[in-house]
Amino acid sequence: MLVNFDDIANIAKRLKSEGKKIVFTNGCFDIIHVGHTYYLNKAKQLGDILIIGLNSDNSVRRLKGKERPLNTEADRAEVLLALEAVDYVVIFTEDTPFNLIERLRPDILVKGGDYTKDNIVGADIVEANGGEVVVIPFVEGKSTSGLVEKIKKL
Repeated sequence: MLVNFDDIANIAKRLKSEGKKIVFTNGCFDIIHVGHTYYLNKAKQLGDILIIGLNSDNSVRRLKGKERPLNTEADRAEVLLALEAVDYVVIFTEDTPFNLIERLRPDILVKGGDYTKDNIVGADIVEANGGEVVVIPFVEGKSTSGLVEKIKKL
């Protein structure tokens, strides 16, 4: 379900009161590939509910350059929600999900293998609230940036 930034905290509180373990991750998810599906399935296995913080189009442009995203935030959200592992998507406009994590306070914060616990935004918030930070290894050779470069060479 696509939910707005203002509603996600109440949804998470309700789910936690029902005994659900909330897993959160974030990203651009511009072109979904096997690396994403592996990562999201592994993230979902860590808890009951998987919430994705999706960078807005403007946020992706600031982070990845003016040629990105290739897909709009609405399209990226719809594709993510079509995946069995994903329960909720919330779009955020900042460059990092810090405010979203602070509001959400997930039980588990997940990032991909290019991160370490020291450089994961919001790790301090999650751990200070008794939560866990998990880094899931990348699937070698699978990335959206790699796909974009391959397409450009066609």
